[in-house]
Amino acid sequence: MSKIKVIIADDIKILRQGLKIILEQDSEIEVLALAENGKEAFELTRDLKPDVVLMDMRMPEYDGAYGIAAIKKECPGIKALVLTTFDDKETIDKAIRNGADGYILKEMEDEKIIASVKSVYNGINVFGQGVYQVMLNSYHQVSDTDAMNGKEALSEVLTEREMEVVKLVAEGYDNKEIAGKLFLSDGTVRNSISRILEKLNLKDRTQLAVYAVKHGI
Repeated sequence: MSKIKVIIADDIKILRQGLKIILEQDSEIEVLALAENGKEAFELTRDLKPDVVLMDMRMPEYDGAYGIAAIKKECPGIKALVLTTFDDKETIDKAIRNGADGYILKEMEDEKIIASVKSVYNGINVFGQGVYQVMLNSYHQVSDTDAMNGKEALSEVLTEREMEVVKLVAEGYDNKEIAGKLFLSDGTVRNSISRILEKLNLKDRTQLAVYAVKHGI
């Protein structure tokens, strides 16, 4: 079985070295290289082609947003997982706009960081609980009337079962958990999400979750 190949970008040497030790506790993960800023992360990614880049957001010279944007432009299939101490709306929005596949905080336990890397590698967008709450609070600023109108309009496009799937995606559940809650197979859920994305002209689960919250689902 091939290992999940990771590059770590953090401007603090002891932290990136510590993260390497944490990740490589898991036999399924291999850390290919360490970078001290977004530019170096991009250059290493371009040369080494990892599966996942674990990226801090605020670094001198070239920050995480620069690195993520450059990586997604040059190597769109490579996953970018933000690991940072900053949970403010501006930084979260900047990461998502530039293509981050997940956003977690450094206060997270070691095993959850490992699990997040694996989830992102497997195509599941990951957001820490505090991060998701910031996103939720931001989008709940939409008025109740606007949200109700948006939900009604969406119900004309999606089936009742698809609406249930969207709600669970927005709440952060993965495909297996959604399948369990709705008594469906994993494949059925995966196909349903693909149809929903196509109907709504959205790219991925992150956009779907944001879309759902904005429309009051």
